[in-house]
Amino acid sequence: MMNASPSRRLIYAMAAATGLAVANLYYNQPMLGVMERAMPSSFMALVPTATQLGYALGLFTLVPLGDLFERRKLIVTQFCVLACALVIAALAPTAGVLVLGSLCMGAAATVAQQIVPLAAHLAPPERRGAIVGTVMSGLLCGLLLSRTLAGFVAAHAGWRAMFWLGVPLALATATVMGRMLPESQPTTQTSYRELMVSLTHLWRQLPSLRLAAFTQALLFGVFSVFWTILALRLQDPRFNLGSEVAGLFGIIGAVGIFAAPVAGRIADRRGPHRVILGGTVLVLFSWFVFSIWQSLSGLIAGCILLDFAVQSVLISNQHIIYAGRPEARGRITTLFMGVMFLGGASGSAAAMLAWTAGGWNMVCLLSALLSAAAVILQLRSRQSGIIHGDQSP
Repeated sequence: MMNASPSRRLIYAMAAATGLAVANLYYNQPMLGVMERAMPSSFMALVPTATQLGYALGLFTLVPLGDLFERRKLIVTQFCVLACALVIAALAPTAGVLVLGSLCMGAAATVAQQIVPLAAHLAPPERRGAIVGTVMSGLLCGLLLSRTLAGFVAAHAGWRAMFWLGVPLALATATVMGRMLPESQPTTQTSYRELMVSLTHLWRQLPSLRLAAFTQALLFGVFSVFWTILALRLQDPRFNLGSEVAGLFGIIGAVGIFAAPVAGRIADRRGPHRVILGGTVLVLFSWFVFSIWQSLSGLIAGCILLDFAVQSVLISNQHIIYAGRPEARGRITTLFMGVMFLGGASGSAAAMLAWTAGGWNMVCLLSALLSAAAVILQLRSRQSGIIHGDQSP
């Protein structure tokens, strides 16, 4: 652990790189309607799910390497692989190839989760929440504004142009990270096989990690439901709006970006527990807004509430899981983010089924049930005496 804090310039560079990496997961969501019209296929509905499943796969197989290898080289390499995956998606002749490219893109985009634990490693304990929160602001910015960019590009230049644009962005980020990141020594000398086996031990030993992961999986599932269905919802005759407007919702949801550093500072000063419980309740409330206020204004209000709440809980949960075990932060990130994105992929898949079965009302019911489960999980954890910050075996 370094004694001095990383420079503000480095923190902002890491935040930008994290955002540019994770943006690749969400380019396809506002473009889904355009892509389906250009390449009609039942496989097209699998594109958002494949991207998130690829991310989950990369979390479980690639992110643990951060504990085993020098992270700067690993980050640069993954950005280069990401550029190759974007080329596959841009050139895809069929929906099946696009699904495969999306899977690879999702796996390579886990480079974002090499950067976040590196930020936690570089930060002094008293500023860890604030620094990780700032880096996560970049991630959230990429997560949300990627939809705005993709919606605009798809409307004016076609969906393939968005993937082509991602290629130089990934290569430029690789160059910047190679020049700016400090060298970081591996935190373990075990083999990759032993590293993977240790994931099971960490999962068993850390009840606070399990609670954080399950809570975030439920909330990210709800988050993915909204963003997967949004473009289709806006194409309804009630709204008759296209991919460009769907992308503009990314700017609206970017209010959640401001939650990240604020939640980090609160976690540093007062602990994260109240933020987590309050955030889960607010997510549930956002879906009551969506279900009752079924107009464009209701979509906007619910989007702001949903994004602000989900990101606040995410930062607070990361404050918890990074509080201990510095030698295992890569693997802790793997378990936490892996479970979270499995929840997101499940949410995307369930969203399409709910939309087909009952439209927006069924989507709202599904999301309310998932949100209520997260609230119940947090309340029961308090009753059962789980200490959120306990990272001891």
